[in-house]
Amino acid sequence: MLLLPLLSLSALWGFVLNLTMGDAQSLLRANTLYQTLGVTSTDLGLQLQAERVRSSEALTTRELTEVLGAQRARTDRSVTEFRQAVTEAGSAAEGDLRLPLSTLDAALDRLGTIRSAIDGGASTRLTGLNEYNRILDTIFLLYDHLVSVSDLAIFQQASSLQAMGMAREHIAREHALIIGALADGRLSEPETAAFTEYAASRKFLHSRGLAGLDVSLRRPYEQVFATEPFLTFATMEARIIKTGAPPPDGESWHETVDKLTARLDKLGVSAADTLAARTSGAATATVVEISIAGGLGLIAVLASIIISVRFGRRLAGELAGLRSAAVELSQQRLPDLVARLRRGEDVDVRKEAKAIKVSGSAEITDVARAFGSVQRTAVTAAVGQAALRRGIGQVFLNLARRKQGLLHRQLALLDGMQRRTHDPDRLEELFRLDHLTTRMRRHAESLMVLSGAAPGRAWRKPVPVIDIVRAAVAEVEDYTRVAVEAMPVSAIDGSAAADLTHLVAELVENATIYSPPDTTVQVRGDLVSNGYAIEVEDRGLGLSPGEYARFNALLAAPPEFDLADSDRLGMFVVAKLSERHGIKVMLRRSPFGGSTAIVLVPRSMVTEQTALEAAGGDGKAALPSRTRKKALAVVTSGTSGTHAGLPRRVRQANLAPQLKEEPPPEPEQQAERSPDEVRDLFSAFQRGTQRAREEASEEGP
Repeated sequence: MLLLPLLSLSALWGFVLNLTMGDAQSLLRANTLYQTLGVTSTDLGLQLQAERVRSSEALTTRELTEVLGAQRARTDRSVTEFRQAVTEAGSAAEGDLRLPLSTLDAALDRLGTIRSAIDGGASTRLTGLNEYNRILDTIFLLYDHLVSVSDLAIFQQASSLQAMGMAREHIAREHALIIGALADGRLSEPETAAFTEYAASRKFLHSRGLAGLDVSLRRPYEQVFATEPFLTFATMEARIIKTGAPPPDGESWHETVDKLTARLDKLGVSAADTLAARTSGAATATVVEISIAGGLGLIAVLASIIISVRFGRRLAGELAGLRSAAVELSQQRLPDLVARLRRGEDVDVRKEAKAIKVSGSAEITDVARAFGSVQRTAVTAAVGQAALRRGIGQVFLNLARRKQGLLHRQLALLDGMQRRTHDPDRLEELFRLDHLTTRMRRHAESLMVLSGAAPGRAWRKPVPVIDIVRAAVAEVEDYTRVAVEAMPVSAIDGSAAADLTHLVAELVENATIYSPPDTTVQVRGDLVSNGYAIEVEDRGLGLSPGEYARFNALLAAPPEFDLADSDRLGMFVVAKLSERHGIKVMLRRSPFGGSTAIVLVPRSMVTEQTALEAAGGDGKAALPSRTRKKALAVVTSGTSGTHAGLPRRVRQANLAPQLKEEPPPEPEQQAERSPDEVRDLFSAFQRGTQRAREEASEEGP
């Protein structure tokens, strides 16, 4: 939060400092260029002007004099000094000066060719003078780039002085043209036109230069323009333009031009020195201003950094305290509160929703109060949800108990009806109704499991595993498809027998529902090192790996029951029952393509065979008569077959082959039993079931 503004402030300070330093560097660079390139280029211009005058005489007389040779030598020395100055300027001569310097250097290289044309007589007077003019034009082009400074006032004065210097160049061009004309006493028409152009340009440049100069620089030029040499020159200039002929008095022309150019050259040097001093002073003042402004800006930036760091540390400390309080609330207090509510403990909302104590700025305390409000709301909501879950569980429990009472009464009525019934068809229907009632009792117990209550059925003695499995199969609608394999003799603690029966019944029913109706569900068990394992295997389509993982996670750690997720009700009941007794349940893919449910009963709940025989004598505990009767019917229908849902005995089924008698020939048609025979048969069956009920009531739950 604080780093970005500080970086922005530092970047802005650096940007402004760079701009102002650029102005100072521009002024210092201009002063350096004036001391190097400016001085040498000015001398080079003067030497080229003097050589142009001597060359004009040579172009007219066609005579090469010693004076011309000496002047050419001075020009060559000036060229050499100028090129050395360019080298000394170094990086200051780079950038926008590169092009004009290269243009001037190329023009100076042509100086030898110009001289050869003059010496050989191959050049006319105006043509030769124009060649020198082009070289001098490149020098003035360099001047234009030398005055590129950021200070507007200095730039304006430099531009005006450059205009005055260009006007001085046009006077020199007029003088060179007239010197040649004086030698032969005439001016050609092109030369007259060129002279007229030079004069007009000179007047324009003088007017422009004077208009741009300030008072201190303009006054010396005004004084020169009011002197006799300038006035005489202007008069001669106008007469030449009018007559188209050189002045009759050549000496007067020489004297007037020499006096005027000497004063103008002296004034130009003085004005240039004045401007250079101004540039240096401006650069120094700019550097001082930059130093002061930059220093103050740096102090401001450093102060901002120090203040921001201190504020940031304080804010970070406050935020760290707020974060610690929020983390404690979200990761410790609220989860502990929810866990206590799940265990059914009573929670005081005022005590648990304590205010978050955080000191700091108003914003931090406001956030802390907001967190406290959120905490109170969350605690209140959690307590309300827990109360709602307890209420729903109580509703489930009440409904289950009412339903269970009704079902027990219904079972008692069915018992009485079965004892009083002698009609086989009606007895078959009563057994079916008895089976449905048993399944309804299991569903009522499922509601009790969802409410968190313990089952009402329990036994003091261990119950054999085979009886538990048979009882579980008897509570399944499609029990005829279930095949129970032989199991090692073992028993389960009687307090957990009802829950284990319920658990296995849910798994078996799930296997019958999600497998084809023409397939068999295998139930087998075995005594293992960690306890007793019961496997329920179907021949259905199975599940995907992701679905197996989700169901196994549900069975390993059952979450809070969600009323909206009723599709997994059976699995949730299995998970709650297994969690209650520490039983492990796992689903996996069967080798035959279906699913296999493995129930691992812990060793602490399993009773060995010897203990079982000592407890029950015959290796069996007393299940209720109804459960035992239905379990017997289920097991027999897997072995000997059934008739109308009832067990049917097969003659000599358990004898060895050597002891079996030849079956008598079947009669052609068995006569139908008389009503008396049927009555005697079911009376005997009723007396047997009554005797089993009496034995069960003597043992008691």
